[in-house]
Amino acid sequence: MTAKQYDTLNNAALLHLAEMTLLRYPAALQGKLSLLCRSENATFLLEAGGKRYALRLHRADYHQRADIESELHWLDALRETGIDVPQAVVDREGQSVQTLTLEDGSVRHAVLFHWIEGEMPGTDVDPRAFQQLGNITARLHQHSRSWQRPAGFQRITWDHHSMVSPQSHWGDWRDAPNLRVQDHGIVEQTIARVGSTLAEFGKEPRNYGLIHADLRLTNLLLYKGETRVIDFDDCGFGWYLHDLAAAISFVEHHPRAAEWVDHWIRGYEQVAHITDAEMDRVPTLLIQRRIQLLAWAGSHAETEMAQSLGPQWADHSVRLCRRYLETRDLPVGA
Repeated sequence: MTAKQYDTLNNAALLHLAEMTLLRYPAALQGKLSLLCRSENATFLLEAGGKRYALRLHRADYHQRADIESELHWLDALRETGIDVPQAVVDREGQSVQTLTLEDGSVRHAVLFHWIEGEMPGTDVDPRAFQQLGNITARLHQHSRSWQRPAGFQRITWDHHSMVSPQSHWGDWRDAPNLRVQDHGIVEQTIARVGSTLAEFGKEPRNYGLIHADLRLTNLLLYKGETRVIDFDDCGFGWYLHDLAAAISFVEHHPRAAEWVDHWIRGYEQVAHITDAEMDRVPTLLIQRRIQLLAWAGSHAETEMAQSLGPQWADHSVRLCRRYLETRDLPVGA
C-alpha cells in the first residue's frame, strides 16, 4: 500500500482539514462535522442551520484541481437536462473547489455539496433495482455522447493500462489480500486476453467516452419515485459498458450476479441500444473490473470496504478468471 493509492492521514487529521475548509464558507454553513466514510476520499456529514451537506475531502495524488472543476461542469450540465445529481456549494469568494496547503507542502482539495435525499438499495433488494441503474446509466451515456465539453475539460482515463497494469491508478493487483502467488499466472493470462480483446474493440466515440465509472447501487438513491446518482469522483474516459461492470463491483461472484446483469441491460435498452459488438465485450469488461478491484483491495486494505470482502474474495476472483478463459459464460456468479 502506498500513499498514492490511499490516504495515510488519520481520522483526527482529516477532521482538522475539514474544519479548516469549512472556515471558508459563510457563517450559516458553520456547523457539526462527522466522518461518514473513507475510500478514495474522506466524506463528512455537515449539519448546519437545520440542513445537511456532504463535504468531500480529496486524498493527495489522485485528482488535480482542474479535474475536479471538470467533474462539477459535467454535474451542472446533467442537472440542466433534469438528471438529479449533486450540486456544489460556493464559498464566500464564489469558489466551488477549495485548495488547502498542508505543513509538508502537499496540496488537498475539497468540495462541499448540497445533501441529496434518498434511500440506497442493497444487493438484497429486488433485482429490478439494477434495471433502474441501467436506465439512468443510459441517460448519462446519451448526455455524454452529445455534450460539448468546455475548453480545458480534463478527467482521469480508465483504459486497460490504467486499470490493470502494475502502474494502474489503484496499484498492482498482485498486492490483493489473500491472493496466492500460484494464482498469478491465471490472472496474467486473463489480463493478456482482455488486453487483446479491447485493443480490437478500440476507443471509438460510439463505445468510449465520459462515464461515471463507479455507478453501483451504493451510488444510487431512490426518492419518491425518482432515481438520483451520486459520487462522480471517479468519472472519466472509458468504455461505456465499463459502467455495467462497475454496477456489480465487489459482488461479481454473488449467485444472483448474472440476473443483476440481465436486469441492468433491460433497463439500459429502455433508453439506448447496446450493439452486438458491445455485448460481445461484456464478459471482458466484467473480468477487467474484477481484476481492477483486486488492485483496489490491495492499495486500500485498511478501509472498511476492503476488510469486509472476506478471506475468500481473492479466490473467487481467480475462479471467475478461469471461467472467462475456459468458457463463453459471463465471469460472474457462484
